[in-house]
Amino acid sequence: MHFLLDHLVILPILLPLATGAILLFIDDRLRPVKAAINFASTVLLLILAILLVRHAAEAGQAGGVGNATYPLGNWPVPFGIVLVADRLSALLVLLTAILGLCALAFSLARWHAVGPSFHSLFQFLLMGLCGAFLTGDLFNLFVFFEVLLAASYGLALHGSGSARVRAGLHYIAINLAASSLFLIGAALIYGVTGTLNMADIAARVADVADADRGLLEAGAGILGIAFLVKAGMWPLGFWLPNTYAAASAPVAALFAIMTKVGIYAVLRLSLLVFGDQAGVSAGFGHAFLLYGGMATIAYGAIGALAAQSTARLSGNLVLMSSGTLLAAIGFGNAGVVSGALFYLVSSTLAISALFLLVELLERIRVEGADILAVTMEAYGDDDEEDEEQEVGVVIPGALAVLGISFAVCALVLSGLPPLSGFIAKFAMISPMFNPQGLATVNEISASAWWLAGLLIFSGFAALIALTRTGINTFWATVAEGPAAVRVIEILPVVVLLGLCVVMVVLAGPIMTYLEAAANALHAPAGYIADVLGAPVVVDLGAKP
Repeated sequence: MHFLLDHLVILPILLPLATGAILLFIDDRLRPVKAAINFASTVLLLILAILLVRHAAEAGQAGGVGNATYPLGNWPVPFGIVLVADRLSALLVLLTAILGLCALAFSLARWHAVGPSFHSLFQFLLMGLCGAFLTGDLFNLFVFFEVLLAASYGLALHGSGSARVRAGLHYIAINLAASSLFLIGAALIYGVTGTLNMADIAARVADVADADRGLLEAGAGILGIAFLVKAGMWPLGFWLPNTYAAASAPVAALFAIMTKVGIYAVLRLSLLVFGDQAGVSAGFGHAFLLYGGMATIAYGAIGALAAQSTARLSGNLVLMSSGTLLAAIGFGNAGVVSGALFYLVSSTLAISALFLLVELLERIRVEGADILAVTMEAYGDDDEEDEEQEVGVVIPGALAVLGISFAVCALVLSGLPPLSGFIAKFAMISPMFNPQGLATVNEISASAWWLAGLLIFSGFAALIALTRTGINTFWATVAEGPAAVRVIEILPVVVLLGLCVVMVVLAGPIMTYLEAAANALHAPAGYIADVLGAPVVVDLGAKP
């Protein structure tokens, strides 16, 4: 147990790396064996993530800031690569493990068998995600970005089909261009500061010479563009709805957290490097994030209203979620960011569940059904049927579960009470108008009114779009006979939505954790001190 705690920070990276490598040597014809190994590894990853969150929370309660550091190779920081687990990164590793387990369980019904190397790619994607959230080094962040992107390229194309191949190739081309920008931006920052350790960059940015500051900010801007392409900010996220709609259901469900990697990178670097301690560069890019995020909310809302398929609707809801988070970061208030972190978890769980539901809902729709014909029949324009109408028909159990699950998704994503989406939006809007608390009279900025209005409008747009989809699916076009849904497919959906309900029940402790995470992000001195003063790893040969 002592060994596990000493190396807890690196285990969420090593575990999927080792598992993915082992699965490469197992023949694809032994899919049950590969599935069992994959599932066991993902369950273990979930356990490690829970321990990591618990460690971060307990460190904060003990009076620390909750940062666990792990210098790789026992090299002192900033000369060596360091992994850092704080409250935010631990939370996102946990969210990755939850989505990974649910997506994997859903895929075991059939999707894992429709293409080669699914299980290895799945584990390498988990490795890249966990590494991106845990690294404290800018170049190492690029490496983990490329690992998760390389795995996502294969998963985006998993299952073949012309639409999937077309969208996947667009996805690959755009992300390769973004990766090039990432390297250019990182090179410029390294040329000015002489370091790639994120905490070390933050410690040096205030002392950058005026002649070099423009080059530093140019590098940061280019780096930000690379992150915002991955986050889906308008107009850089035009590729996202098509790619997510074309991907298979379990892959799209796991991709729901892919945009959050870009969000995380923007959140981490904008508040760490360009926080209050950055001198004349303090607040660099925050206005761009605020207005770009609001434009993304509007774009996603309009796209959701215009979407003609549930899959494209889900992709536009991802854009709305990304825009909300980017605008909250740009608003520059720790209270708003804590509410945004609650929203991040809630919306990611619900969107992932919706992507899984997309495939299941398609199975209960009548091919070629027309809602106009149903409307005409309701108004008596259709010929009356001679046969007697059946009264008191019992709704099949699978259809009832699908209907309830879709309704819960709609409530969470629309931000309606009493579920977690409402709490998240309320937690964001309240600090916009009362940054110093309810007992203080504050001057309300115009951006607060605009952002709050867009949050309400986006919820209303999501409600209309999801209600329309629900009517078309459950009212107008339901096929006769039972829905072909297996327990292993509907159970992950129930688990994801059940966690949204749990977030309501445990809203107090969760918000306490997220407020501490947001306050630490806005006061990065503790993070910088912990990383730059990181001790070497305990000697593997030492006795506990």
